[in-house]
Parts: sequence; C-alpha cells; structure tokens
Amino acid sequence: MPLILETVVTTLSPEGALHLVPFGLIREGDAYILAPFRPSPTIANLEANPYFAASSPRDIRVIAGAVTGRRDWPVADCEAIPGKRLADSFGHAEFAVESVEDDATRPRFRGRLVKATAHEPFIGYNRAQGAVLEAAILSTRLHMLTPDKILTEMAYLAIAISKTAGPREREAWDWIEDKVAAALGRSERILANPGAAP
Repeated sequence: MPLILETVVTTLSPEGALHLVPFGLIREGDAYILAPFRPSPTIANLEANPYFAASSPRDIRVIAGAVTGRRDWPVADCEAIPGKRLADSFGHAEFAVESVEDDATRPRFRGRLVKATAHEPFIGYNRAQGAVLEAAILSTRLHMLTPDKILTEMAYLAIAISKTAGPREREAWDWIEDKVAAALGRSERILANPGAAP
C-alpha cells in the first residue's frame, strides 16, 4: 500500500483564483502524486499551471471547513513556485508537476518536490483532531456508503470528540455533523449520545 499523507492542497486557476482542498497526497519513492477524480478544479488548474502546494494545517477546522463549503482560509505566497499555500500550517511543501498519467476517471499528476519549509514545531495531534480528519473523509463518501455504515463510523468517532475536543475541534465536528445529517435526512445529533448504536 502506498503512503498517503492527508494535506491541504492549493492550486491556481489560469486567472489566478485559488482552489484549496483537503487531499490525500500519494508518496511514491521521491515523487508525490495527486490523483483527483474528474471533474475537478484541481485538474483544470494543474493543466493550466503545473504547480501545487501541500500544507499541514495547525487548525483542523480548515479540513472540516473545506469539505463543508468553507474554503476561505488565509494563504501566503509560495517561495519557489508560482502559487499560494495555507498560511497557518506546521509546514508546507511546494511541487512542480513533472508528468501526467492521463485517465478518463482519475489522472495522476506526478509532482517533484521543489521546496519544503517547517513553520511551527509539530508535537502531535490529539484524538479529537484525528476524529475530525476521519469524519471529514467519511463526509466525502456519503454517496458510496450505506446510512448504517456512516452512522456507525460517526458514532465511534464522536467518542474521541466528547473526550478530547477543544472549541475548534467541536466546531469542526459540528460542521461535519450538519453535512451528514442533511445528507441522511436526520435531525438527531450523533454527539449527544456518542458510542450509542445508530
């Protein structure tokens, strides 16, 4: 299995508009692969401007926000490529696309690392941050999973939220809960009874 790093990827449109999205960056040897599904603004941007940045957010709300329509997070100029990166991050890396493996469903953009910079010491994520990350990924797969599977996974993740979440993690969780509830037509809150069977 490849190593997949959960990051926030930023690309620029031909007009210079920013696209910010959580993304699993695939590590293959010295290369890093982006493999977005069509259709995707990331694909259009990389075809026009073959550069991207990947950032590790300090605030887990960035990931939860991006999967729930909240993409307006502060960015800064990249140092070695024409692009932007997440401003509030433990670190970021800048990539130039070396080659593209075209595919009708999921093209693969092979990135060459141009520059990597650490901004803050990384001590570790707590359980609530990990739970928000997993819930955010789950919320992008609602069309692929049964309601029972979704609710079972969310109920398990809610245990870590109830035990270790601070205000940021709780807000991020609430955004994802709202998205899941809307998709499933529910009004009940999972976090009200974490660990209970759905």
